[in-house]
Amino acid sequence: MSNPVLLNEPEVAHAVTLVLAHGAGAPMDSPFMEELAGQLASHGLRVLRFEFPYMAARRADGRKRPPNPMAVLQASLRELCSTIDAPFFLAGKSMGGRVASMMAAELEAQGFICFGYPFHPPGKLEKTRIEHLRQVTLPGLIIQGTRDPFGKPQEIEGYPLDPDLQMRWLEGGDHDLTPLKRSGLTQSNLIAQAARHAAEFCRQHA
Repeated sequence: MSNPVLLNEPEVAHAVTLVLAHGAGAPMDSPFMEELAGQLASHGLRVLRFEFPYMAARRADGRKRPPNPMAVLQASLRELCSTIDAPFFLAGKSMGGRVASMMAAELEAQGFICFGYPFHPPGKLEKTRIEHLRQVTLPGLIIQGTRDPFGKPQEIEGYPLDPDLQMRWLEGGDHDLTPLKRSGLTQSNLIAQAARHAAEFCRQHA
């Protein structure tokens, strides 16, 4: 694959590989992605980050672009995963998690993890993005802040999601897992919580 990748290696042998896709607006080495990847590696996961074509092009020339069509995003992930010769999980932030969840079965991943799933655009609860989550055929985990404008607990409780799809709610977190100051917690605290949930999920299903 021609696009660059980033690899966080844990201090353990025979680690499980987690392919981690970025969200729509920030690259694979954004502060959020850097901290999340580091936390996941600290729990024994081998974290492989990459960039979708539009983000790789932005890195090359500095021009902002909208995300590629879904078919192009999926093809990019398919190409990357074809180079992995060991069992792996698919994961992603927001849009990246959506792509991961849509492709996990086809790519024969051991499971998928979404960090801040975009259930609907902010303020547009009727425009859901859940069709493929009605019935999942492999383990799936969504880690969501309770203040996430792309899907709060009270907004999605009536969605017809597969009962086997696991949800972990992080109290007070927004779409970037930033809590309210009065909570006494920080974004780093919630990212650490998210990484622990993800690592536990991978251990259960590896």
